[in-house]
Amino acid sequence: MKKILNLLLIALIAFSLLGLAACKKKEEAAEQGEEKVRVALYVNGALGDKSFFDSAHRGVEKAAEEFGVVTKTIEGTYEEANWEPDIAQLAEGDWDIVIAGTWQLVDYLQEIAPKHPEKVFVTYDTSADYSKEGLDNVYSILYAQNEGSFLVGALAAMITTSDMPKANPEKVIGFLGGMDIPVINDFKVGYIQGAKYVDPEVEVLVSYANSFNDSAKGKELVLAQYEQGADIAFNVAGETGIGVLDAAKDKDRYAIGVDSDQYFLYKDTDPAKSANIVTSMMKNVDESLYRAVKMYMEGTLPVGRAEVLGIAEGGIGVADNENYRKLVPQEFRDRIKELEEKILSGEIKVDTAFGQ
Repeated sequence: MKKILNLLLIALIAFSLLGLAACKKKEEAAEQGEEKVRVALYVNGALGDKSFFDSAHRGVEKAAEEFGVVTKTIEGTYEEANWEPDIAQLAEGDWDIVIAGTWQLVDYLQEIAPKHPEKVFVTYDTSADYSKEGLDNVYSILYAQNEGSFLVGALAAMITTSDMPKANPEKVIGFLGGMDIPVINDFKVGYIQGAKYVDPEVEVLVSYANSFNDSAKGKELVLAQYEQGADIAFNVAGETGIGVLDAAKDKDRYAIGVDSDQYFLYKDTDPAKSANIVTSMMKNVDESLYRAVKMYMEGTLPVGRAEVLGIAEGGIGVADNENYRKLVPQEFRDRIKELEEKILSGEIKVDTAFGQ
């Protein structure tokens, strides 16, 4: 009997040691990152646009730095044939969150997400159609770009009617869109409304490049706007919009950047280009994706629905950098703040291209 008890005791000790070893191994795995949240960002283009995709990449990199999550950005290029199989492959992979934004990818996401209910999918600058089944694991981020565009439209109207050094006597401003689609037209609607709010006589020249990755085309179109009397133009065209900044540099006119603070992005590498960027209409994709990862980790991410991030939520805004403060008179900057408050209070209702 004593021999049996000793054998049982030895077995119990061995089992306990195995359990401790297993716990230690799990702790070591967590320390080595094997238990970390894994986030994949897919862009249907390429990094280096100094705008939309670069902003998205900054957001997941910030999450990696602050929360220790594992991230990877995959550049799908502008070849549409790549997009669906690439996203499907990511969904099959070892990722907790798959992020794929823009209207061009949302249909693929809606087809793939229901097949992987254990994962979370995030789309941005567009929304999933939640009338469809199986999208309880999809979170959509929309931006009130019409609100921010109202503000820079108002600023453009102030500048074109001012005695600022590069302003001419004609009340003409420019707008370059990447494509004639609702999200780009939401910028346009707000921009025109803001300009007309300041001065109904301001003329807005509108051009579409039909591309988000043709900076030469963007430059050609905006040079034509400057020739027609515009002294400031708004870039809403991704990589194509770099051509707006090039045109402003060549003609020594003003430009308004988009999505990222484009003055800041060029001030060291191309000071002559950055010098004419009076501000940028910030669509804070970076902060919205960082916020989404943070909420996921906290267990508060509102999957299964869309959120609209505007001025109040920090989703959009006007870049208040050193060049803005240097070039734009204080009275103009004060008025932009006043208009922002009026939008927040509901006194100004900004029109939208959605639903029209």
